[in-house]
Amino acid sequence: MGIRSKLGVIAFCLTCLLLHVRRANSSAEVVKKLSVTFAKAMDACKKELNVGDHILQEMQNFWREEYDLVHRDTGCMLTCMAAKHDLIVITEDRMHHENAHAFAKAHGADDDLAKQIVTMLHDCESDNPQQEDFCLRALAVAKCFKTKIHALKWAPSMEELLSEVMSDM
Repeated sequence: MGIRSKLGVIAFCLTCLLLHVRRANSSAEVVKKLSVTFAKAMDACKKELNVGDHILQEMQNFWREEYDLVHRDTGCMLTCMAAKHDLIVITEDRMHHENAHAFAKAHGADDDLAKQIVTMLHDCESDNPQQEDFCLRALAVAKCFKTKIHALKWAPSMEELLSEVMSDM
């Protein structure tokens, strides 16, 4: 293989790597935008559910990889917030796939990324058997989704999120 051929292969590999990095960066940006909009329902749900400050603290630390979500009320809060954005079918205790897909697309996801996000959430729902307690199920699904997002390196930093949320106020 000549030097030109080797350089061509290297250029091709670098292009593929850059496209992968760009996709990961854009995916992380979409997750950040989704999170910021999703969090806008937090105040209304805080009042409706009358949750304590420890739940708000857990919500603020949601994307920190080392932070473990443990409170049942966090699941209730997430359910309330999802309902405010029409992302769940409450009567069936499941995500509304079409609305979740549209929500992702409205925040910058292309069709493939929106499908990937919805599939991850659906897989997390399927991995966690039906429970009588919808809040605990929502908490388990959230933990699963958080793990999948971190594995893809798409999790937004809490500093970025707080900055975005504060600038929207």
